[in-house]
Amino acid sequence: MVRKATLKDIRTIHKIIKNFSDKGELLPRALSELYENVRDFNVFEDEKDNSIIGVCALHVCWEDLAEIRSMAVLEPFQKLGVGSQLVDAALMDARELGIRHVFALTYQMEFFGKHGFRVVDKSTLPQKVWADCIRCVKFPDCDETAMLKILDY
Repeated sequence: MVRKATLKDIRTIHKIIKNFSDKGELLPRALSELYENVRDFNVFEDEKDNSIIGVCALHVCWEDLAEIRSMAVLEPFQKLGVGSQLVDAALMDARELGIRHVFALTYQMEFFGKHGFRVVDKSTLPQKVWADCIRCVKFPDCDETAMLKILDY
């Protein structure tokens, strides 16, 4: 089940993100950054033992622009719909906030494409480039693909 993250979830969220960032699949996030942005996160709990098996954040970047970031699902639970439910929850959060443009920087183009995201040039996301990307170890040679979804109301 998907639910909003709480402060007690942050260390587990950090561990899951670190697992994928150590492999170069996600941008690392400091524990302090996760605490500061706890309201951005949804988590997916395994119904068997209530452990967190997936995480995803919707981070507001600008007046009408938000990013799906730090989306990760533990390997044994991938391809079971967990990621899709997390993305759907993030998109619902965006709608509730009145945000129409949601993007992701990703290696998972097929996954986000199935959710209605389309590839865009990174230069169309200037706020993102100067806010987060400049701190990334891959900047300015980012190999992720920018994808955007425009939400209908």
